Amino acid sequence: MSLPFHEPVPEAARLSPRLLLIDPIRVLPSLLVPLAGVLVAGGFSPRSFIWAAFGVAGSVLYAVVRWATFSYTITGGRLELSRAFIGRSTRVIPLERIRGVDVTTPFLHRLLGLAVLKLDTGAGGEKQEGELDGITVEEAERLRAVLLARHAGVTGAPGVAGQPLEQAAAAPRDHVFLRVPPAWLRYGPLSGAFLFTPFALVAGAVGLAFQWGGELGLDEDDAVAVGSWLWGHPLLLVGVAVALVVLMPFLGAAMYAVFNWNFVLFGRGDHLVAERGLINRRVVSLERRRIRGYEIAESPLERQAKVARLWAVVTGLGDSQTRGQLLPVAPRAAVGDIAAEAVGPFSEALRPHPPAARRRRLFRAIAPWLVLALVLYALGQTIIGIIATVLAVAGIALGLDRYRSLGHTYDGTRLSVRSGSLRRAQAVVERRAVVGWTIEQSWFQRRAGLVTVIAGVGAGSGGYKAIDAGETQAAAFAAEVTPEWMAPFLKR
Repeated sequence: MSLPFHEPVPEAARLSPRLLLIDPIRVLPSLLVPLAGVLVAGGFSPRSFIWAAFGVAGSVLYAVVRWATFSYTITGGRLELSRAFIGRSTRVIPLERIRGVDVTTPFLHRLLGLAVLKLDTGAGGEKQEGELDGITVEEAERLRAVLLARHAGVTGAPGVAGQPLEQAAAAPRDHVFLRVPPAWLRYGPLSGAFLFTPFALVAGAVGLAFQWGGELGLDEDDAVAVGSWLWGHPLLLVGVAVALVVLMPFLGAAMYAVFNWNFVLFGRGDHLVAERGLINRRVVSLERRRIRGYEIAESPLERQAKVARLWAVVTGLGDSQTRGQLLPVAPRAAVGDIAAEAVGPFSEALRPHPPAARRRRLFRAIAPWLVLALVLYALGQTIIGIIATVLAVAGIALGLDRYRSLGHTYDGTRLSVRSGSLRRAQAVVERRAVVGWTIEQSWFQRRAGLVTVIAGVGAGSGGYKAIDAGETQAAAFAAEVTPEWMAPFLKR
């Protein structure tokens, strides 16, 4: 008599106990103000210190309870995340839905050999659906291999904690597309996100002072007094502004290095993997079959230096501006080569838009400032009027640059559109990613014989615009990409 076979039930795994050294530290900032209030209200008496100690002990106890009541299991082709704090809850994530696994190592985690594993299930949104915060680095790498091994037929593997799984061992880097050399860190200040770091730090400090001013015994009158004092010392204000401007490239380069230190883009199986970061090391995996193209962005400073940034256009990707990044600021030639090698080649020249688009760009860049200048002159505000006039003259260069940035094309496999000046972006998207077309025409565009045609894409930003194309040109573009869709409309 043969007994029926039962698949062994895996034991639930817990996060690393080392997490208990991190959780209380993360809670302390939120307890700082209440604890300070307790001490001040109690006059720094022994009793107030005892209550403050109870508050700290309570946060530690809360961290222990949260750790003890959380577990995770991989069984039957699914990942189960269970918590039994007050009521029991279980989140079930089928392994077949997992599209990517990100592993990050914040500073405190790295000191203790821990990592944070986040799951991307392709549902979109700003947050991943599942997270394991506080597993060992080794377990994070092993779990990533297990969770992404479904294409290799290891989906139903029942083991998790401490069990060797040879079939799902971390795959080696089968191809390194690019390792960003340290010399490229000098391009960091060219990106506006890092260039204004000194001003962002000052703004953050001022906001913090306003937020905690009441706890420190400060009120609005003190803020007004400080502002009046600074206004009465213009040389000091000018000196501070000059110092911040001088610090812009240095702090910008430092912040760029913190976020993009040792940036590596490589292939691992059917995934593209980007790894970067100095303090918080982050590893992002993108499933190749969900990549529909790429987007290249450049600011005016970056164009002058012949550098650019590169993102992947991926279906169902949350926080695409961070997780979809394939290259930070890098030489334009290298960006083109990596885009062609990692995603797909595209070398078709962009088709220019009609001269009416140039007139429209110039009018929109010049007319508002010119009207403002005339109004200011009429009101006797000569100095401000001169400034508006200078901006109107500068609008000539801006309008011409915006027109030169316009363009679209199709090479038979991928379509491309480009626009913008302060942030010029060119998107290259596979034809199979197009799910529909939208044609927009304002009253002013109708008078100029122009339209904006939008290729709807179920990835990236959701749609990519060919702005101010000619009416016939736009219809021909859509018909060239999807002739079977547009034929009935063109005949009518």
